[in-house]
Amino acid sequence: MSSSLRNHPGPPSPAQNQLSLFNLQEREKTVPETLLPALTTPVYDTYWRFAAERQEIFFRKLEGAPPPWTEDPIIARHKFTNAYRASDRVSQYLIRHVIYEGNQSPEEVFFRTILFKFFNKIETWELLQDRLGLVAYEDFSFDRYDEILTAALASKTRIYSAAYIMPSGKRSFGHQAKHRNHLKLLELMMKDEVPKRISNSSGMREAFEVLLSYPMIGNVLGYQFVTDLNYSEICDFSEMEFVIPGPGALDGIHKCFSDLGGLNEVEIIRIVTDRQELEFERMGLQFRKLWGRDLQLIDYQNLFCELSKYARIEHPDIRGLNDRTRIKQLYRPSVEPIEYWFPPKWEINLFIPDPQTLDDRPNSLETLGRSPLL
Repeated sequence: MSSSLRNHPGPPSPAQNQLSLFNLQEREKTVPETLLPALTTPVYDTYWRFAAERQEIFFRKLEGAPPPWTEDPIIARHKFTNAYRASDRVSQYLIRHVIYEGNQSPEEVFFRTILFKFFNKIETWELLQDRLGLVAYEDFSFDRYDEILTAALASKTRIYSAAYIMPSGKRSFGHQAKHRNHLKLLELMMKDEVPKRISNSSGMREAFEVLLSYPMIGNVLGYQFVTDLNYSEICDFSEMEFVIPGPGALDGIHKCFSDLGGLNEVEIIRIVTDRQELEFERMGLQFRKLWGRDLQLIDYQNLFCELSKYARIEHPDIRGLNDRTRIKQLYRPSVEPIEYWFPPKWEINLFIPDPQTLDDRPNSLETLGRSPLL
């Protein structure tokens, strides 16, 4: 047993758990020989099967395979995010059409990214684009943006995604309408030169703490936002530096483990991430990486969140931290295909197959995206 697991002190207090979010120093990966003293449930093995199958579905769609893309009845019926966070539809739109379209100065990229993420809804971004012609900080007007969004709300149009719970910000900025407070927050961040402070940060944690110093941005939102900014050229942080589990991930972890063995949830995510190759091998699963890119801490955090939902049906007898028993969102194929494109600094875009030439490629399902596996 590795010394890091064997010599871990007793269960941490909530305050210690919170501090651990900021004290995990980036280090060389060490793979524990065993998960003990943490004790797993049957959901833990399901976690790895779910991750592998969800990634297979991604490649089956990408390679032009006809539906159905899975024989898993739960995944076929219900909506789940991809194994890699950056592969999801909203993240893909953000990367391609928000971050990398338009002026690439840190100020403009930050402005577009955070504005998009406040609403996290493609339709809201396209509404602003349609009405403004160009979404840019250079000619930002609070009144004009407010007018557009207020009109949308008056027509019963939803402008916020349900993916995150966005605080209203009324106590901070005084407006009844939530979007006005978010626009004021963005104004404040731009005035305080936050884009420059993010660019000058020594790591992801430091940039996260810059975001965290502003109202309405808590741990979970701050972690998600800094991850999105890290897709851009503003910064280039390691996604293995630290992780903050959201409520869904916490529930998923406690379904996978009957006893954390004195570890906290942050440490569990890191250990699971470090053990990914061992676990896929143990399960006899051939996990197809994103053209050589490992799953990162953010991806395993998300997978725990998705597993939390999946287990409601697959393992109804095993409870986590909440009593939810149903999965609300059903899977509905989109009429708009995703043209996948990842941050250029990852250097994987050249491996993405061209849908128009896919049918002309011999044995495409065997030759695309298969290597390396583990």
